[in-house]
Amino acid sequence: MSPLLLVTLCVGALYGWVAWRLQRTPPAASVRWLLPTALLAHGALIYESVLGQGDIRLGFGNSLSMILWLTAGVYWLASKGAPLARLQSWVSGLAAVSVLGMAFFTATHVIPNSQALALRAHLVVSFLAYGLLAVAALHAVLMTMLEKQLHRGALPQNGAPPLLTLEAMLFRTIGAGFALLTLAVFSGVFFSEELFGTPLQFSHKVILAILSWLVFGGLLVGRHFRGWRGRTALVWTITGFTLLLLAYLGTQFVLEVLLGR
Repeated sequence: MSPLLLVTLCVGALYGWVAWRLQRTPPAASVRWLLPTALLAHGALIYESVLGQGDIRLGFGNSLSMILWLTAGVYWLASKGAPLARLQSWVSGLAAVSVLGMAFFTATHVIPNSQALALRAHLVVSFLAYGLLAVAALHAVLMTMLEKQLHRGALPQNGAPPLLTLEAMLFRTIGAGFALLTLAVFSGVFFSEELFGTPLQFSHKVILAILSWLVFGGLLVGRHFRGWRGRTALVWTITGFTLLLLAYLGTQFVLEVLLGR
Protein backbone atom coordinates (compact mmCIF):
# COMPACT_ATOMS: atom_id res chain seq x y z
CA MET A 1 0.00 0.00 0.00
CA SER A 2 1.40 3.39 -1.03
CA PRO A 3 1.94 6.04 1.69
CA LEU A 4 -0.50 8.41 -0.05
CA LEU A 5 -3.25 5.76 -0.13
CA LEU A 6 -2.62 4.98 3.54
CA VAL A 7 -2.95 8.66 4.47
CA THR A 8 -6.14 8.92 2.39
CA LEU A 9 -7.69 5.95 4.20
CA CYS A 10 -6.66 7.36 7.59
CA VAL A 11 -8.24 10.75 6.84
CA GLY A 12 -11.45 9.04 5.69
CA ALA A 13 -11.51 6.97 8.88
CA LEU A 14 -10.93 10.08 11.01
CA TYR A 15 -13.87 11.86 9.37
CA GLY A 16 -16.01 8.77 9.94
CA TRP A 17 -15.07 8.64 13.62
CA VAL A 18 -15.89 12.35 14.01
CA ALA A 19 -19.28 11.81 12.32
CA TRP A 20 -20.06 8.99 14.76
CA ARG A 21 -18.96 10.95 17.84
CA LEU A 22 -21.03 13.98 16.78
CA GLN A 23 -24.15 11.84 17.12
CA ARG A 24 -23.72 11.96 20.89
CA THR A 25 -25.53 14.63 22.92
CA PRO A 26 -23.55 16.62 23.83
CA PRO A 27 -20.88 15.86 21.20
CA ALA A 28 -17.63 14.34 22.42
CA ALA A 29 -15.08 16.97 23.50
CA SER A 30 -12.35 15.38 21.37
CA VAL A 31 -14.23 16.44 18.22
CA ARG A 32 -13.11 20.03 18.87
CA TRP A 33 -9.57 19.21 17.79
CA LEU A 34 -10.06 16.05 15.72
CA LEU A 35 -12.35 17.74 13.20
CA PRO A 36 -9.91 20.58 12.33
CA THR A 37 -7.15 17.96 12.16
CA ALA A 38 -9.19 16.01 9.60
CA LEU A 39 -9.87 19.23 7.66
CA LEU A 40 -6.16 20.13 7.54
CA ALA A 41 -5.16 16.63 6.42
CA HIS A 42 -7.94 16.59 3.83
CA GLY A 43 -6.80 19.99 2.52
CA ALA A 44 -3.24 18.68 2.19
CA LEU A 45 -4.47 15.70 0.15
CA ILE A 46 -6.42 18.00 -2.16
CA TYR A 47 -3.42 20.31 -2.60
CA GLU A 48 -1.21 17.37 -3.53
CA SER A 49 -3.76 16.01 -6.02
CA VAL A 50 -4.70 19.34 -7.63
CA LEU A 51 -1.52 21.43 -7.42
CA GLY A 52 1.20 18.93 -6.53
CA GLN A 53 2.66 18.81 -10.05
CA GLY A 54 2.81 22.56 -10.62
CA ASP A 55 -0.22 22.94 -12.87
CA ILE A 56 -3.91 22.51 -11.98
CA ARG A 57 -5.25 18.98 -12.33
CA LEU A 58 -8.94 18.32 -11.87
CA GLY A 59 -11.08 15.22 -12.10
CA PHE A 60 -14.32 13.87 -10.67
CA GLY A 61 -12.68 12.49 -7.53
CA ASN A 62 -10.70 15.54 -6.46
CA SER A 63 -13.44 17.98 -7.54
CA LEU A 64 -16.03 16.20 -5.38
CA SER A 65 -13.54 16.02 -2.53
CA MET A 66 -12.73 19.73 -2.79
CA ILE A 67 -16.40 20.76 -2.71
CA LEU A 68 -17.16 18.61 0.34
CA TRP A 69 -13.98 19.78 2.06
CA LEU A 70 -15.16 23.38 1.66
CA THR A 71 -18.64 22.37 2.84
CA ALA A 72 -17.21 20.67 5.95
CA GLY A 73 -15.03 23.71 6.65
CA VAL A 74 -17.99 26.09 6.42
CA TYR A 75 -20.01 23.91 8.78
CA TRP A 76 -17.13 23.75 11.23
CA LEU A 77 -16.92 27.56 11.29
CA ALA A 78 -20.71 27.93 11.47
CA SER A 79 -20.98 25.50 14.38
CA LYS A 80 -19.10 27.96 16.60
CA GLY A 81 -22.27 29.98 17.14
CA ALA A 82 -25.16 27.57 16.53
CA PRO A 83 -26.15 24.01 17.58
CA LEU A 84 -25.23 22.29 14.33
CA ALA A 85 -23.76 19.00 15.58
CA ARG A 86 -26.30 16.93 13.66
CA LEU A 87 -25.55 18.74 10.42
CA GLN A 88 -21.80 18.56 11.00
CA SER A 89 -22.15 14.82 11.52
CA TRP A 90 -23.79 14.46 8.11
CA VAL A 91 -21.16 16.61 6.42
CA SER A 92 -18.28 14.77 8.10
CA GLY A 93 -19.72 11.49 6.84
CA LEU A 94 -20.00 12.89 3.30
CA ALA A 95 -16.44 14.23 3.55
CA ALA A 96 -15.25 10.75 4.57
CA VAL A 97 -16.88 9.29 1.46
CA SER A 98 -15.32 12.00 -0.74
CA VAL A 99 -11.84 11.33 0.66
CA LEU A 100 -12.20 7.62 -0.08
CA GLY A 101 -13.49 8.59 -3.52
CA MET A 102 -10.12 10.19 -4.24
CA ALA A 103 -8.57 6.74 -3.90
CA PHE A 104 -10.99 5.19 -6.42
CA PHE A 105 -11.58 8.02 -8.92
CA THR A 106 -7.95 8.91 -9.58
CA ALA A 107 -8.24 10.15 -13.17
CA THR A 108 -7.31 13.81 -13.60
CA HIS A 109 -6.74 16.18 -16.49
CA VAL A 110 -4.59 19.29 -16.77
CA ILE A 111 -6.53 22.56 -16.99
CA PRO A 112 -5.23 24.58 -19.98
CA ASN A 113 -3.69 27.95 -19.17
CA SER A 114 -3.66 26.91 -15.52
CA GLN A 115 -0.78 29.24 -14.61
CA ALA A 116 -2.89 32.32 -15.34
CA LEU A 117 -3.86 34.17 -12.17
CA ALA A 118 -7.30 35.09 -13.57
CA LEU A 119 -8.14 31.44 -14.23
CA ARG A 120 -7.03 30.40 -10.76
CA ALA A 121 -9.16 33.15 -9.24
CA HIS A 122 -12.14 31.99 -11.33
CA LEU A 123 -11.72 28.39 -10.12
CA VAL A 124 -11.38 29.44 -6.47
CA VAL A 125 -14.55 31.55 -6.68
CA SER A 126 -16.41 28.74 -8.46
CA PHE A 127 -15.51 26.09 -5.89
CA LEU A 128 -16.32 28.43 -2.99
CA ALA A 129 -19.74 29.09 -4.55
CA TYR A 130 -20.25 25.34 -4.92
CA GLY A 131 -19.29 24.73 -1.28
CA LEU A 132 -21.57 27.44 0.12
CA LEU A 133 -24.54 26.39 -1.99
CA ALA A 134 -23.96 22.76 -0.94
CA VAL A 135 -24.29 24.01 2.63
CA ALA A 136 -27.58 25.69 1.69
CA ALA A 137 -28.87 22.50 0.05
CA LEU A 138 -28.07 20.44 3.15
CA HIS A 139 -29.83 23.03 5.31
CA ALA A 140 -32.85 22.72 3.02
CA VAL A 141 -32.86 18.92 3.33
CA LEU A 142 -32.70 19.07 7.13
CA MET A 143 -35.39 21.76 7.28
CA THR A 144 -37.66 19.59 5.12
CA MET A 145 -37.17 16.66 7.50
CA LEU A 146 -37.81 18.79 10.60
CA GLU A 147 -40.90 20.34 9.03
CA LYS A 148 -42.35 16.90 8.31
CA GLN A 149 -41.66 15.86 11.91
CA LEU A 150 -43.48 18.91 13.23
CA HIS A 151 -46.47 18.31 10.94
CA ARG A 152 -46.71 14.76 12.31
CA GLY A 153 -46.67 16.17 15.83
CA ALA A 154 -43.27 14.67 16.64
CA LEU A 155 -40.65 16.61 18.56
CA PRO A 156 -37.33 17.25 16.75
CA GLN A 157 -34.52 14.92 17.72
CA ASN A 158 -31.75 16.07 20.05
CA GLY A 159 -29.11 18.10 18.26
CA ALA A 160 -31.52 19.52 15.69
CA PRO A 161 -31.39 23.34 15.64
CA PRO A 162 -34.63 25.38 15.56
CA LEU A 163 -36.21 25.95 12.16
CA LEU A 164 -35.93 29.73 12.49
CA THR A 165 -32.18 29.42 13.15
CA LEU A 166 -31.78 27.21 10.11
CA GLU A 167 -33.87 29.52 7.94
CA ALA A 168 -31.79 32.57 8.87
CA MET A 169 -28.57 30.64 8.15
CA LEU A 170 -30.06 29.30 4.92
CA PHE A 171 -30.64 32.72 3.40
CA ARG A 172 -27.32 34.14 4.64
CA THR A 173 -25.56 31.20 3.02
CA ILE A 174 -27.54 31.49 -0.22
CA GLY A 175 -26.79 35.23 -0.37
CA ALA A 176 -23.03 34.65 -0.05
CA GLY A 177 -23.09 31.68 -2.42
CA PHE A 178 -25.12 33.59 -5.00
CA ALA A 179 -22.67 36.50 -4.95
CA LEU A 180 -19.78 34.11 -5.66
CA LEU A 181 -21.80 32.19 -8.25
CA THR A 182 -22.53 35.50 -10.01
CA LEU A 183 -18.80 36.23 -10.24
CA ALA A 184 -18.10 32.71 -11.48
CA VAL A 185 -20.86 32.63 -14.11
CA PHE A 186 -20.30 36.13 -15.46
CA SER A 187 -16.52 35.80 -15.58
CA GLY A 188 -16.91 32.47 -17.42
CA VAL A 189 -19.46 33.88 -19.88
CA PHE A 190 -17.89 37.25 -20.67
CA PHE A 191 -14.20 36.38 -20.35
CA SER A 192 -14.20 32.82 -21.66
CA GLU A 193 -11.43 33.40 -24.21
CA GLU A 194 -9.18 35.17 -21.69
CA LEU A 195 -9.76 32.47 -19.03
CA PHE A 196 -9.91 29.26 -21.07
CA GLY A 197 -8.36 30.27 -24.39
CA THR A 198 -11.52 29.45 -26.34
CA PRO A 199 -14.63 31.48 -27.25
CA LEU A 200 -17.76 30.85 -25.20
CA GLN A 201 -19.73 27.76 -26.22
CA PHE A 202 -23.25 27.35 -24.88
CA SER A 203 -22.85 23.74 -23.84
CA HIS A 204 -25.23 22.01 -21.45
CA LYS A 205 -22.72 22.76 -18.68
CA VAL A 206 -22.96 26.52 -19.27
CA ILE A 207 -26.74 26.44 -19.71
CA LEU A 208 -27.27 24.48 -16.47
CA ALA A 209 -24.99 26.87 -14.55
CA ILE A 210 -26.94 29.88 -15.85
CA LEU A 211 -30.25 28.19 -14.96
CA SER A 212 -28.96 27.54 -11.45
CA TRP A 213 -27.96 31.20 -11.14
CA LEU A 214 -31.45 32.25 -12.27
CA VAL A 215 -33.11 29.94 -9.73
CA PHE A 216 -31.05 31.21 -6.78
CA GLY A 217 -31.48 34.81 -7.96
CA GLY A 218 -35.24 34.29 -8.28
CA LEU A 219 -35.36 32.83 -4.77
CA LEU A 220 -33.59 35.86 -3.27
CA VAL A 221 -35.86 38.26 -5.17
CA GLY A 222 -38.93 36.32 -4.01
CA ARG A 223 -37.63 36.37 -0.44
CA HIS A 224 -37.08 40.14 -0.54
CA PHE A 225 -40.31 41.21 -2.22
CA ARG A 226 -42.74 38.39 -1.39
CA GLY A 227 -41.32 37.07 1.88
CA TRP A 228 -40.84 33.53 0.51
CA ARG A 229 -40.00 30.97 3.16
CA GLY A 230 -40.88 27.44 4.19
CA ARG A 231 -41.54 24.84 1.52
CA THR A 232 -41.28 27.33 -1.37
CA ALA A 233 -37.77 28.37 -0.34
CA LEU A 234 -36.70 24.77 0.22
CA VAL A 235 -37.90 23.61 -3.22
CA TRP A 236 -36.14 26.49 -4.97
CA THR A 237 -32.92 25.86 -3.01
CA ILE A 238 -32.79 22.15 -3.79
CA THR A 239 -33.70 22.78 -7.45
CA GLY A 240 -30.97 25.40 -7.84
CA PHE A 241 -28.29 23.20 -6.30
CA THR A 242 -29.37 20.17 -8.33
CA LEU A 243 -28.89 22.19 -11.53
CA LEU A 244 -25.48 23.33 -10.32
CA LEU A 245 -24.55 19.77 -9.40
CA LEU A 246 -25.48 18.53 -12.86
CA ALA A 247 -23.62 21.40 -14.53
CA TYR A 248 -20.17 20.46 -13.27
CA LEU A 249 -19.91 17.26 -11.22
CA GLY A 250 -22.62 15.56 -13.27
CA THR A 251 -20.73 16.33 -16.46
CA GLN A 252 -17.45 15.07 -14.99
CA PHE A 253 -19.06 11.86 -13.71
CA VAL A 254 -20.59 11.02 -17.09
CA LEU A 255 -17.44 11.81 -19.09
CA GLU A 256 -14.80 10.35 -16.76
CA VAL A 257 -16.54 7.52 -14.91
CA LEU A 258 -19.25 6.32 -17.30
CA LEU A 259 -17.60 7.09 -20.66
CA GLY A 260 -13.96 6.89 -19.55
CA ARG A 261 -12.89 10.04 -21.41
